[in-house]
Amino acid sequence: MIRQFGGFMAATIAIVCAGSLVVATAVPNHDVARAVWVSAGVVIVVQAGAFFIAWSMRPLNVIAGWGMGMLLRLFTLVLFGMFGVKALALSLEPALLSMAGFFFISTLIEPVFLKP
Repeated sequence: MIRQFGGFMAATIAIVCAGSLVVATAVPNHDVARAVWVSAGVVIVVQAGAFFIAWSMRPLNVIAGWGMGMLLRLFTLVLFGMFGVKALALSLEPALLSMAGFFFISTLIEPVFLKP
């Protein structure tokens, strides 16, 4: 479990940080960069929880666990858009687009680490 979790988190952090750096350098706006980096931090934490849920459900039904992780990601995106963006005074579009993109890309690599 620890090896798969560590590998998944390392890959997720690498993907999210690389994406954040690309956006922050491509768009030289401080508000956009701040929104992207905050979203990246939230994605890393949520992905850790979603992977743990999928891994713990693996003996019963890995697809159900993966689906529960998808719901967690969806609720995070909605709640972050409704409350988090305003509470943290972030730009809405870059925060939500980067969060959705980071969730999507890191979710694509998750099945590789869920294999027994």
